Amino acid sequence: MAGSDAHPAPAPLGGKLITPWTVFLGLLSLIGLFFIGKRLIFGIGAVSNINDGYPWGIWMVYDLVIGAALSCGGFAMALVVYVFNKGRYHPLVRPALLASLFGYTLAATSLFFDLGRYWNFWHVFWPRYAQVNSVIFELAVCMTAYILVMWIEFTPTVMEKFGMYGLRKKLEKWLFFFIALGVLLPAMHQSSLGSMLVIFGEQIHPLWQTPVLPLLFLISCLAMGYSMVIFEASVSSVGFRRPLEMDIFSGVGQVLKWFLIAYLVARFGDLIWRGALGYAFVPGIRSVMFWIENILVVIPLVLLWTPRLRRNPQKLFLAAVAMALQGMIYRINCYFTAYVTGDGWNYFPSLPEMMVSLGFIAMEILAFIIVVRLLPVLPAQEPAPKAAAAS
Repeated sequence: MAGSDAHPAPAPLGGKLITPWTVFLGLLSLIGLFFIGKRLIFGIGAVSNINDGYPWGIWMVYDLVIGAALSCGGFAMALVVYVFNKGRYHPLVRPALLASLFGYTLAATSLFFDLGRYWNFWHVFWPRYAQVNSVIFELAVCMTAYILVMWIEFTPTVMEKFGMYGLRKKLEKWLFFFIALGVLLPAMHQSSLGSMLVIFGEQIHPLWQTPVLPLLFLISCLAMGYSMVIFEASVSSVGFRRPLEMDIFSGVGQVLKWFLIAYLVARFGDLIWRGALGYAFVPGIRSVMFWIENILVVIPLVLLWTPRLRRNPQKLFLAAVAMALQGMIYRINCYFTAYVTGDGWNYFPSLPEMMVSLGFIAMEILAFIIVVRLLPVLPAQEPAPKAAAAS
């Protein structure tokens, strides 16, 4: 899309593709692929510590539940730009969409490797086998559809690179439909990640088990999405030596602030309504993790409270990191800390499991670097003004 007077059009970043940093990311990716190959050949037990008490592990909780939430930047920005018509944030749409595209694609891929009989994955989509009353079915179908929608939404960027302007113009006539799906589908499957826990009933501790889990997961994923937009832009500005447009990002911080308030109201209002807040004062690991989780909401809320604070790049970055970390810990608490599996069972991820997850993270970062260097994703940098002649 063409740029406006305020914001230049996107352009390839250029630069070297092979650097010490990309080589390091490539090596991490290869190590992850090695253990994936071992899992596919020798079975999931050859690389994973999951068991009958803990049928899900780090691939499920981090790569899918957390990874998909961290990849909600595209969803979050689409909501602001296209639903609330805040065009000033439009320069953030393409980079947020690209990060979401890679994050979701790798999250879904990790779920494929987490299936015991992975060769039967197609059963999910075949009417003869599909269980339409299952939360997992809705989750799988919505995530797959959303990934396809994001690839379609990103296609104009590729067409722009190769000069396919006529075809791009035809596709953009239908993009409104895919943008609408791009807002609806993640809202459905992100809430379903909370719905999965609701059906576990008493196996989830009362500090986290609630009928409003779908709402909490949805608010949380949007807050994480805005946080990751700020985080990725901050890291990109340092790594690619680009200016950080504080007018835009302080506005994103303002949006994030209201989601933090909504989350705290929903979280503690639910606990008080159910009479479960007292569990937060019972000594033990669960109460400790509960307070860590919620203190990490208060920290960014304080840092984002006033316009002056939101215009401080360091405080804005710290707020984004704290909120992303909070969302991660909240999901770890829901799926691990709160899970009452019974005596005799424990789980800690094996080294191969962790290397697979690190490999997926490395693949995502590496792919993002390559694409922004080759395709028009980030706004073009305006030429610096000529230095004044020395006196």
